[in-house]
Amino acid sequence: MLLTLACGSLFFPGLFALCTWGLRRARPAWTDSDCVMISTRLVSSVQAVLATGSGIVIIRSCNDVITDRHWLAREYVWFLIPYMIYDSYAMYLCEWYRTGDQSRRQSLTTFQSFLSKNRLMITHHAVILFVLVPVAQKLRGDLGDFFVGCIFTAELSTPFVSLGRVLIQLKQQHTLLYKVNGILTLTTFLCCRILLFPFMYWSYGQQQGLSLLQVPFNIPFYCNVANGFLIAPQIYWFSLLCKKATRLFDAPPARKDGSTPRDPTHVEGPAVF
Repeated sequence: MLLTLACGSLFFPGLFALCTWGLRRARPAWTDSDCVMISTRLVSSVQAVLATGSGIVIIRSCNDVITDRHWLAREYVWFLIPYMIYDSYAMYLCEWYRTGDQSRRQSLTTFQSFLSKNRLMITHHAVILFVLVPVAQKLRGDLGDFFVGCIFTAELSTPFVSLGRVLIQLKQQHTLLYKVNGILTLTTFLCCRILLFPFMYWSYGQQQGLSLLQVPFNIPFYCNVANGFLIAPQIYWFSLLCKKATRLFDAPPARKDGSTPRDPTHVEGPAVF
């Protein structure tokens, strides 16, 4: 546990610092805000790949969705804790660079702006750290590694969300890549963050000889409540992505400087973990 926590505490901030340093050297014309934001997205994408890979390994190794065990189901959660703390600070750092007033790095105004714009994401991070981590590591006992693996795979959509934000930052909304990435974002988000929950219910039903509709009435009530809390923000974020998608193929023409007006439906990239 302690070794995994230490590795995560070094890996994510270290990768962020390395990416920022590399981008500043490779793209000297980019602003500090560009380098920091893109580095943040790169680290998020790396974490997403690691989480998705861990989830797939866990799912494939668990024939019994209730009792089968895999060490990654617990160990990766310890690795994830430093990421959630790092990511909270990285979001604030992006806000600080976005304001452009570096003399007010620790100012109350900047911090209040950060809290106001990221209320849902901050709450999401806090719930993961103070609720889901204790549940995953202690309260569930030795059961349910399969479902932990399923939750990990929800991160599959994160690299596409991150790429979309990078393209917006670089004013590439008019490109074919941006449109293709938008389709992939919607597809992976729907499959891995929305349909994931019916899949978990279906998997349990297959093992217990229950239909999908029977499962909610044959599991503890708190399981349904917990899944409801997990899927609710995903549905909200998916609705925002759908609104954005309606404008994807009807974007306003580029300005003379090559930029496009800021997308009014833009929200910070969602994340389960």
